Amino acid sequence: METIIAQNVGVDISKATLDVHLHPAGIARQFANDASGIKALLGWLGDRDIVRIVFEPTGPYHHRLERRLGDAGLPLAKVNPLQARRFAQAAGAHAKTDAIDAAMLARMGALLTPPIRPITSEAIDEMRELHIARLALVKDRTAARNRQHACRSPLLKRHAAQRLAQIDR
Repeated sequence: METIIAQNVGVDISKATLDVHLHPAGIARQFANDASGIKALLGWLGDRDIVRIVFEPTGPYHHRLERRLGDAGLPLAKVNPLQARRFAQAAGAHAKTDAIDAAMLARMGALLTPPIRPITSEAIDEMRELHIARLALVKDRTAARNRQHACRSPLLKRHAAQRLAQIDR
């Protein structure tokens, strides 16, 4: 009789790749961070008994992975990057490569058991993205106003006025 040991999965996410590590099995693989790579990752995880998949949010690069794994019903634990780094340092991992980071995330999942949270709806994700874009426009508008007041050149004043009009639209 074969005993199946539940696995914690660590995923280090970059723009181009997903480095994946299973703990305690110690198996590691790399996948492309695109639709076909995520599909291959889902196939590779297959029938494994997964306790949690631990990853760090990485700007825009984790969204597709999070959505696809969540839609597949897998248990996701998104952890704070600083907390993950501190865990790796405490564990004595001073080298920093994507493969080591994935292994550390998997071990962190096994030892600290970060909470599994469901993914947010696509509507909430879109609203969050729009909110962030609005905050950036407000900041940009303030900077353009400050430049407009400080400019002496008519060309730069005109450019600032055009930028303000564009932001307001």
